[in-house]
Amino acid sequence: MFLTMSLSVEHLTKYYKDFCALDQVSFSVSTGEVVGLLGPNGAGKTTIIHILLGLLKSTSGKVSVMGFDPIKDRLEMANVINFSSAYTSLPSNLKVSENMQVYAGLYGLQKPQNRIDDLLRLFELYQFKDRLTGALSSGEKTRLNICKSLLNNPSLLLLDEPTASLDPVMARTVRDVIKQLQKETQMTVLYTSHDMAEVEELCQRVLFVNHGKMIEQGTPQEIMLRHQARDLDEVFIKITRSQS
Repeated sequence: MFLTMSLSVEHLTKYYKDFCALDQVSFSVSTGEVVGLLGPNGAGKTTIIHILLGLLKSTSGKVSVMGFDPIKDRLEMANVINFSSAYTSLPSNLKVSENMQVYAGLYGLQKPQNRIDDLLRLFELYQFKDRLTGALSSGEKTRLNICKSLLNNPSLLLLDEPTASLDPVMARTVRDVIKQLQKETQMTVLYTSHDMAEVEELCQRVLFVNHGKMIEQGTPQEIMLRHQARDLDEVFIKITRSQS
C-alpha cells in the first residue's frame, strides 16, 4: 500500500492528571521527508515520540503511523519503523554483536550477520563487536543505538538527539550516513535536536513545540523569514523567550 503520509497527527492531547503535556497538537509528515521536531526541554517532544511509538496512550486526538494505530497495531507497526535516542542504552551485559543479534531476532530478520557487520563498519564499531556494551563510551553506545535502529531498514525512523553525545567528527559521520541512507531509500525521518545548524542541514521542514502546543511549522527558510531571524538558533531563542 502506497502512503503519501508517513505520519498524521490530529488534535493530539495528553494529560498527566491535571497537567496538560500536549494541547491539540496537529501535524503531518510526508513519505520521504526529513522533518525536525524542535522545542526547549519539557516542550512535549518526548511525549509526542512516545505516543507515536505506542509507548503512551493519548488522552484524545488521532494518530496514524505508516497507516497504523500505534496502540492497536503496535506489533505490525514495529516491522516498518524504528527509534534511536542518545539517552537510552542497550543491555550492558551483552556484547555489541550479541545486542545486534538479539534485536535482529526481534525484528524477524533472516540471516542478519552481513547486515549487522555492514552497520557496525558504517558507524566505526566493528572493532568493538566482541566488547561488552556496558564498556563502551557514551558516544559508542549512541552509535550502537543508531545501528540498532537501522537493522530492519525502517520506512520511518524517529531520531531523538542522535548526535548529542558525539564529538564533531563522529557527529558529521552520523549526519552523512543518515543523509545518504535517506537519499537511497526515501526513508522518512522525524528528527529532534538542539543543534540548529544540524537541523538546517538535514531537515526539509521543522515543527516548533512549546508548553505542549504547536507554535510554528514550515521550512527553515520560511520560519526564519517570518521571525526576521538570521538562522534557526535565533528563531529558537525568540520562540522560547516569547512563550516563557
